[in-house]
Amino acid sequence: MKLTAPRVVWADVAKDAAQRLENAGLSDAKGQARRLVEQASGYEGGEYFGALTRVPTQRQMAYFDSMLARRLAGEPLQYVLGRWGFRDLDLMVSPAVLIPRPETETLAGLAIDELARRDPLGGLAVDLGTGSGAVGLAMVMECETAQVVLTDVSAEALGVARANLAGLGRAAVRVSAYQGSWFEALPQSLVGTVDVVVSNPPYVCDDEALPTEVADWEPELALRGGPDGLDAARRILTEAPRWLSPGGSVLLELSPQQMDAAAAIAQAGGLVVEAVHPDLAGRDRVLQCRRQ
Repeated sequence: MKLTAPRVVWADVAKDAAQRLENAGLSDAKGQARRLVEQASGYEGGEYFGALTRVPTQRQMAYFDSMLARRLAGEPLQYVLGRWGFRDLDLMVSPAVLIPRPETETLAGLAIDELARRDPLGGLAVDLGTGSGAVGLAMVMECETAQVVLTDVSAEALGVARANLAGLGRAAVRVSAYQGSWFEALPQSLVGTVDVVVSNPPYVCDDEALPTEVADWEPELALRGGPDGLDAARRILTEAPRWLSPGGSVLLELSPQQMDAAAAIAQAGGLVVEAVHPDLAGRDRVLQCRRQ
């Protein structure tokens, strides 16, 4: 009598992967295993549970095994998947851009609220150093008539943002993208017309230690902001008044320890400091200033 080998289903794959991820010391091993199974199987959200009794194809298992090996080698889950959620967006991500984080969702929400307050019928926003395009594209999707400009000094990062822009459908016609360093990327025709300047600039001090998963994988250009972490913020806050429309706002994501110094830079440049907003963990995270 010939014995038939037991069938391996996605539930078995997920259980084994979770154990291997846990053994590697990775947090939320079950959650990460689920994300890998969802990506490889194509069954996501509520469909995931229905997939658990299905038998993976050889191609699906090869894809899964490749992703699991990358994760076990230390590559961030977001890069392994090649995508990550941000507010209502499903964004392409790669090592050319920072991984979208919850703190930056706070920044995007504040910028969306400010743009809607400034001009409910439209308005112009500029997302400086856009990376994956997360903040700017969230603005264009949630402010239905706004015009949004994306900039980044990195051609590779701007390529990711443009790929994400291509997935927006009709809203994409309200977005422009330019390569260059901060305001240098913008057409001169925009001087004095921008309602909201928003940025998540590099603000990690050059000598500050970072977790290995961040330091080894995420782009240093988008992380390190000079000896005090404020090189980029200093440029943005100093040059912003020239580009802002009367009453226009600038919102920057920074570390809690930088808020006082950044506020002083803003005031010296002629901006009025309006507020310092906390992130979801209650830490000071977004500096909001206004042109008089």
